[in-house]
Amino acid sequence: MGKRDDLIAQYADDLKNKCGIDADMDLLAKVTIGCGPAIYDADASTVASSQESELDTVKNNFLIKKLGLADGPELMEAINTVVETYGKSERNKYRAVVYYMLTKHFGKEAVYG
Repeated sequence: MGKRDDLIAQYADDLKNKCGIDADMDLLAKVTIGCGPAIYDADASTVASSQESELDTVKNNFLIKKLGLADGPELMEAINTVVETYGKSERNKYRAVVYYMLTKHFGKEAVYG
């Protein structure tokens, strides 16, 4: 297994044990690949949920640009719901896991079809 496969397994473990979600492994792999080289960078691979600017980045670059959603208060509500599900006290919120949960939340799996 390569490094990416190891990370996907780690993300699936986080989804199961920290979020109580059984991952769709095919979708999780596609979301992880969609994150690009960021998954290998310690800082970029996680979402700093306590920083407003980081949450704006998730909203603008992922929800609006990648998933094609219209801007509105429901986007930030969804991000906050995902952060709550992951656990506010959880230090490492992996970007791929957050993006996976947001993709599922909005029913946008077809973007990765």
